[in-house]
Amino acid sequence: MMPSGSHPSAKPAAHSGQDPPPSSQPDAAPPVKVRAMVTAPYVILHGHFYQPPREDPSLNRIQRQPSASPFHDWNERILAECYRPNAFARILDDQGQVVRIVNNYEYLSFNFGPTLLSWLEQQDMEVYQRILAADRLSAERLNGHGNAIAQVYNHIILPLANERDKYTQIRWGIADFQHRFGRYPQGMWLAETAIDAATVVALVECGIRFVILAPSQAQRIRPLGQSEWIDVSQNQIDPRRPYRCFTPDRDGYLDIFFFDGPISRDLGFGDMVYSSYHLAERFHSALRPAKEGNLLQEALLLNCATDGETFGHHKRGVERTLAYAFCEEFPRRGWQVGNYSHFLSQHPPTWEVQLKPVTAWSCAHGVGRWSRDCGCGGGGGWHQRWRQPLRESLNWLRDQLAEIYEMEAKAYLRDPWLARDRYIEVILERERCDAFLREHQSHRLSAEDQVAVLRLLEMQRYSQLMFTSCGWFFEELSRPEGVQILRYAARAIQLAAEVSQLNLEEEFLHRLSKAPSNVDTYKNGEGVYWALVRPSLISPHRLVAQQAMASIFNGIPHRQSGSHGYVLEQVDRERLQLGASTLTIGRVKLTYPTTREEHDLIYAVLHIGGWDFQCGVKSFAGRRAYEQLKTRLLSGSQSRVQLILLLQELFGPETFDLNTLTDEDRQQMMRWLTQDTLTRLAQLYRQTYLDNYGVLMAFRADGLPIPEELLAAAQITLNQRLLASLRAMEMEEGKRDHLMELRAIAQEAEQLGCQLRREEAAHALDRLLHRGMWHLAHAFDPETFSEHLYNLEEWLQLAADLRLPIAIDRLQELYLTGLERQISPRCPAWPQEECQDISADNLHRLLQVGQRIRVNVSAWLRHLQPQQGGFNPDI
Repeated sequence: MMPSGSHPSAKPAAHSGQDPPPSSQPDAAPPVKVRAMVTAPYVILHGHFYQPPREDPSLNRIQRQPSASPFHDWNERILAECYRPNAFARILDDQGQVVRIVNNYEYLSFNFGPTLLSWLEQQDMEVYQRILAADRLSAERLNGHGNAIAQVYNHIILPLANERDKYTQIRWGIADFQHRFGRYPQGMWLAETAIDAATVVALVECGIRFVILAPSQAQRIRPLGQSEWIDVSQNQIDPRRPYRCFTPDRDGYLDIFFFDGPISRDLGFGDMVYSSYHLAERFHSALRPAKEGNLLQEALLLNCATDGETFGHHKRGVERTLAYAFCEEFPRRGWQVGNYSHFLSQHPPTWEVQLKPVTAWSCAHGVGRWSRDCGCGGGGGWHQRWRQPLRESLNWLRDQLAEIYEMEAKAYLRDPWLARDRYIEVILERERCDAFLREHQSHRLSAEDQVAVLRLLEMQRYSQLMFTSCGWFFEELSRPEGVQILRYAARAIQLAAEVSQLNLEEEFLHRLSKAPSNVDTYKNGEGVYWALVRPSLISPHRLVAQQAMASIFNGIPHRQSGSHGYVLEQVDRERLQLGASTLTIGRVKLTYPTTREEHDLIYAVLHIGGWDFQCGVKSFAGRRAYEQLKTRLLSGSQSRVQLILLLQELFGPETFDLNTLTDEDRQQMMRWLTQDTLTRLAQLYRQTYLDNYGVLMAFRADGLPIPEELLAAAQITLNQRLLASLRAMEMEEGKRDHLMELRAIAQEAEQLGCQLRREEAAHALDRLLHRGMWHLAHAFDPETFSEHLYNLEEWLQLAADLRLPIAIDRLQELYLTGLERQISPRCPAWPQEECQDISADNLHRLLQVGQRIRVNVSAWLRHLQPQQGGFNPDI
């Protein structure tokens, strides 16, 4: 039976738009006789790596999230604490020095949310490539079976989705996986492992071979070919083997791995993951022989699963535990570390399983956590009565959007729903848009038609995003997760109005008002919408106003990149200084690449001074009207009040000011506005410091406390000099005088007892060190090697002298890469023979650099010269 709220559509075609591999669904296996088997223990540890999409739908960028401080947002923070550390996991010696860097994804079975990978591809290509490489390398190790599995596209609860959305989510997840990993996925991670019979059918028809579930989701089991069932509904299922789950008509099947519940819980909530030994001992306890009939069967499989963010984000530093376990502890015990598809290729299921009707791994009430006030996820006495009205409101909106889509799109597309399933190709590669439109159009589309089609498809994309499961997961609707899915809904409503002139917002808010909030300020979902969602919608006029006000300080580039979801091109701009006020008038062309809609707009922004801005924006109505408007505004005869009144007359009563800006843009404006003041103050402090330098030194010489006013002047001046010198050294890294200046500043600060802004200074030095180490790893040049090496030595010594907290992680990664790719090939027989292009003196200096960044170079030397055993020259 379809879940409540499902769209009453006909069953979609099984073809997904991405061809599964041949024989992805073989005939059901014949009955087999259970027999004893002895094999080496096989360990699978699965990490579900996922963050919800956080991009502002109007700007296609993530706004600053103060709760993630000191990082810009939570994606950035978790990247630094989890995704990158696992891509470059350290194995350390007993002195805390790096012995080896391991890509944990080579040994973890894993899935990454497609929307997270899209963000990661833009933000950290190095980590992104390590993830893709891990799948390739694991496939080489495991007979073609890579560690990665797919995920339903944006983490919606499939049993609560209507049939059409269920298939789209699976197909988009498959297409995203194929695009990134270059192969068809055998397995798929289901959001919250939520599953029902209809989901099994959809997965089978889309060519998915296996999924991973919690033991609590199994109802009963039996050996294949036998008739009697064994009840396992109280978590008694044995997780040390795969099971086969047949579709209701038994024409197809899905293989299922049930992870070890107690060990998986201990991974997430216990302490064993802080020690490789304790982790292995806990695994060993589950790798005990199990009786099958009268025979004793050696356990084949230990498999466990948890949130991937456990490793580094929730539990700091435990990625090192995994690295050592995978590369040292597990192999020492004779265990094979692998993945589900590899195990399945060698050990197909011999047991059948029947699942409970509707289940998930994080709700004891089926899927109540995402549809009603079931009690899961509550806290602090807050109710979740808002969940059901929220679900019902979005279901209603989804169905309205589907009707609009089908009605409007059939005028342009041969098969609107097939086009929606294939639209993932455009989401992944916008350059494919023209080919996509040619493939699916019912007739040649004009530019205006293309805009309409792309608006409709984007409307459907947001109708998917608004069901992201995190919106229901926690205790309150007004949390960022709930607000985010409502922002997606608002954007879908906006697009629906643009293509159909139907305004769904009023009825949607009426339904949403039935969702009670725990926060009195909002009262209900409608209050949350008006306070936190509606203000985030940014119209083209508002977007241009934001850019126009910012242009007072930095101008609008001739053509601004579309990486933030729009392209802004400056066509014309004139500026007039009116005493302390500034008037800027311009014309811009605004384009949204996702929908190809274009806006030709003119603006006038008056900066009266300080925080006072007035900006008007309207559509370009022709060259003559624009020139006349400029003439009136630039005549120079008006007072400030007259200019404000004229702006309102020419652009209408609605003008924009700093309150129009997003929080992040407004804060940037505030920094720009205060820069002149800070610069003037810095000059005053510098003069005060210079005028009173002798007095300051006299106070210090006599052991008297320096007056705080004079100490402040000294501290500000010295920090300004410190940062200026570091910036100059970045620009002219070959000049030695900057090093002398920096040491003089540090000495002066020490004499006066001034506190230097060491973290800010460290960031500048980090950039220099990273650039120098990058040359070693990726641009090695024998002619300049000695010079680069000298710079690295000097900068590291400077960091030590100034006690700057430099970040050495990336330096270690680049250093070891340089040793492997550049030094080892040139030193195949060192120390017996000289290295090619590298003098013995330079090589010793390079090894000393490694010691300074806490790399165990002796371990590398042993790797270089295995025949030398414990060879360790005095370096």
